[in-house]
Amino acid sequence: MSAAVRIGVDLGGTKIEAVALDPAGCIVERRRAPTPAGDYHATVATIVDLVRGLESATASVARVGVGTPGAVSLSSGLIKNSNSTCPNGQALHADLERALQRPVRIANDADCMTLSEAVDGAGSDAASVFGVIVGTGTGGGIAIDGRLLAGPNRITGEWGHNPLPWMTASEWPGAMCYCGKRGCIETYLSGPAMSGDYRGRGGEDLPAEQIVERAVSGEPTAQATLSAYHDRVARALASVINVLDPHVIVVGGGLSNMASIYTEVPRLWQRYVFSDQVKTRLLRAQHGDSSGVRGAAWLCIGLNAGDARCAGLRCTLRLRRDLF
Repeated sequence: MSAAVRIGVDLGGTKIEAVALDPAGCIVERRRAPTPAGDYHATVATIVDLVRGLESATASVARVGVGTPGAVSLSSGLIKNSNSTCPNGQALHADLERALQRPVRIANDADCMTLSEAVDGAGSDAASVFGVIVGTGTGGGIAIDGRLLAGPNRITGEWGHNPLPWMTASEWPGAMCYCGKRGCIETYLSGPAMSGDYRGRGGEDLPAEQIVERAVSGEPTAQATLSAYHDRVARALASVINVLDPHVIVVGGGLSNMASIYTEVPRLWQRYVFSDQVKTRLLRAQHGDSSGVRGAAWLCIGLNAGDARCAGLRCTLRLRRDLF
């Protein structure tokens, strides 16, 4: 395999994106395709086609990493906990390795975003990074010294499936989550959750982005919705800080583009964090929508000894063979 190129694939609910990275982490080629709705075997075939297309364009046989919703169960080897339900119960990892005839690294999509931002993104100067994805769902990951933390259950960073902390009377007991529990953080912080809160206050059925725009323009209902959202994010992240005490929290996903998060949430979380001061930094993902797919490519580091020479990035010392 060529040491010059590594390929990352981001398996999303509506699209599959794949990129080829050079040793310095620059994207040299990018391909996208619609995700075959509800068709697992077509999804695998689409990933393989994207990888083959990138290899053809870069004249290489590359290492491949894949970011996917959910995680690979260590007991069964099958995908679990994916909010895009098509991969659940499927042997995605084994099927991709069989189809591509090589080792493939696979991780949760939020872990991939976290890895990208910890290696050469917004958290590259931090010893500990908690990565957050807030969009159609809510995910997370943890990187320590530029390396993903992978627990024995492969659910590290799944903050979205804890209950919202310090619920108010009007929030209790919370909506049902797809995971089968009620009151999960995801049911309050996802984009659809913000839309539902806005409707509950008498607003129209609008996507989160438009609600934010209305709040900025001064609409009272949208402002009340956004104010409640800020406080819920502050509570949810305060519980993470109380447990992990990360140096940096990096936010990705569609709602990461809300500029007010980075001023209002740190102002609010002080009242919830068990400390006299909060030095944790809340930052927007430096690589934006590309963080997940870039992180998937960085999963490939360590597949052989040659990857120790990685253009001087922090990963040269910190991402070893036992990364994931």
